[in-house]
Amino acid sequence: MAAPWSCSDGYHVQLQRDSQFLCSDQRMHTELVDKLVLQLNRTYPQILTDKEAQRFRNLSVPTVVRLAELLVHLQGKGEVACHEFYRGLQIHAYNVYFNLPTRVSRRREPADPMGTNTVARRMERYVLNDRGPLFFLSCFSLAVGLALLYYYGEGNLSATGPFLSFSVLGLGRGTSEVLLAHAKDGSKIQ
Repeated sequence: MAAPWSCSDGYHVQLQRDSQFLCSDQRMHTELVDKLVLQLNRTYPQILTDKEAQRFRNLSVPTVVRLAELLVHLQGKGEVACHEFYRGLQIHAYNVYFNLPTRVSRRREPADPMGTNTVARRMERYVLNDRGPLFFLSCFSLAVGLALLYYYGEGNLSATGPFLSFSVLGLGRGTSEVLLAHAKDGSKIQ
C-alpha cells in the first residue's frame, strides 16, 4: 500500500494537516474514536497507557473534544504514534482514511485535476524518441550506408561525392550541410 504522504512530509506533519478535517468529519463518531483508542492502547501501550486510554474514552466529554485531544497527544508522542493512528484509521474507517486532505491532494495533480494524463506521464519516462520506428530505420540505414561506403571505398570517401550530394535531398539542414561539405572537400582532394 502506498504511503499516504509525500516524500518530504512525515506522519507527524500529515496529522497536523489532517487534524481539522478529522475533527469536523461526521464519520468520526464515538464508536470509531473508541476503536482507535483501544487499538492504540492494546497494540502499543507505550503510545497510549491505560490511564490515557480511559481519558480519551470518557463519554462525558464530547467526541470532538476527545478526538482533538487525542490528535494533539499523538503529535506530542512522535512519528511512530502518528503512523499507528493512520494505520488504525485505515483498518477501522477506510472511507475516512481514503478521503483525508493529504491523500486527496496527493492523488490530484494541479495541472490535471481529473487524473487523465497519468498514463501519458508514465509513458514519457520510457519514450526516448517520439518520431517512430521509421525514423529509427532511416537513421540506421543512413549509418549503415555510410559505413559500407567507407569500407568499400577503403577509407576514402572522395569517390562518393556525387552520391553524397544527391543523398542530402531528404535529410535535415544540419546533416545535409555536413555531407555537402564533405563531398566538396573530397572533390578538392582528387
